[in-house]
Amino acid sequence: MNLHKLLLERDATGKPLRVGLIGAGKFGSMFLAQARRTRGLHVLGVADLDPARARAALANVGWPAEQISARLLSEAVERGATWVGDDAKTLIAHPALDVVIDATGHPAAGIAHALAAIQHGKHIVMVNVEADVLAGPLLAARARKAGVVYSLAYGDQPALIAEQVDWARACGFDVVAAGKGTKYLPTYHQSTPETVWGHYGLTAEQARQGGMNPQMFNSFLDGTKSAIEMAAVANATGLTPAPGGLSFPPCGVDDLPSILRPKSEGGMLDHKGQVEVISSLQRDGKPVFRDLRWGVYVVFEAPSDYVKRCFAEYGLVTDPSGHYTALYKPFHLIGLELGISVASAGLRGEATGAPTGFRGDAVATAKRDLQEGEMLDGEGGFTVWGKLMPASDSLRIGGLPIGLAHHVKLRRVVKAGAALTSGDVVIDESSEAVRIRREMEAMFRSELAAAE
Repeated sequence: MNLHKLLLERDATGKPLRVGLIGAGKFGSMFLAQARRTRGLHVLGVADLDPARARAALANVGWPAEQISARLLSEAVERGATWVGDDAKTLIAHPALDVVIDATGHPAAGIAHALAAIQHGKHIVMVNVEADVLAGPLLAARARKAGVVYSLAYGDQPALIAEQVDWARACGFDVVAAGKGTKYLPTYHQSTPETVWGHYGLTAEQARQGGMNPQMFNSFLDGTKSAIEMAAVANATGLTPAPGGLSFPPCGVDDLPSILRPKSEGGMLDHKGQVEVISSLQRDGKPVFRDLRWGVYVVFEAPSDYVKRCFAEYGLVTDPSGHYTALYKPFHLIGLELGISVASAGLRGEATGAPTGFRGDAVATAKRDLQEGEMLDGEGGFTVWGKLMPASDSLRIGGLPIGLAHHVKLRRVVKAGAALTSGDVVIDESSEAVRIRREMEAMFRSELAAAE
């Protein structure tokens, strides 16, 4: 509750918190829109593979032209300007930089940028949840060892869920379930970039005019993004997936305590302490009353009859027993809220959520019968979608993480609905992203063996 005060104090010293943004897409642009209004923050540089796109993003959010520099980073420091270029590694290594934000959305790039940030003693805010689920538990452990912060991105749903879980636990409540809402029907798992716009009520031309990427939007729809985000939540909070992954029950905010309670008590949960995504659509396609499509929630329980009475006295919506209740936030503002993570990491040395273990994984799952020799096209594509799986199960079968299921060739036939394994594809084991993933798998496989 003191971040604004700390930012003002930093501003008064004339030494603002210096930030480097990598990736100037929608999330990055939304951060830039607010960063220029935040005293105590200085966006030292923006790195993007297309610097012209980055300059256009800065201009689009109102950045003064005289504050944008394509010259040396050192000049941007002296002038209090913002450097723009395509060299992310140089930006990360600059001694004046305090915090790195990876908003690329590319798993391998996110891992590379996190490793570089840790090497150079910079805090890293990982907007790139795809990279976080692929190797975040290992990256966070390395960051802790190096004395820097590795953080999930506030404004994105995993960090907001982690905050709600932390709130409940800090109040002394046991968390029964936590997650988010989305638009879901079972048929969406087979959606492709060719069919996606009909589900959003758009034509392909309307989407093209709006600059919308069909594969990215399809990953939101086909269940992949939900699996990735809930794996991130599990890894950060200690909550765990159900054995079969996400169920996507239709559920409005008033029904959270009744539906998201254990099966033995009339709900649908496999166990207490579960991550789950709720749907804004009934299975017949009709809208859910008071849905939570854009929001996040936590369900918690009364530890005593006294607290149960307090729930009733203060008007909380509960299940019929009065024992379970929920807190929810109906929206998330993604990049507009990202400054919270930057300030928390840079000024308090605290993450807004970070992996503490490997508990959930997003495993590539066949959308249709796949043939030997086919090339997988990754998240939101035509061939696979990401399914949430307990990490122990993923390790047991050698599951192929969705983050490594792009531009790899199948060695054999895989039936529709089957989880893919690393042995099903030809994969470059020498690549940095694969090596880091394998190191993480080995670390947690050893921990599981020791626990048994």
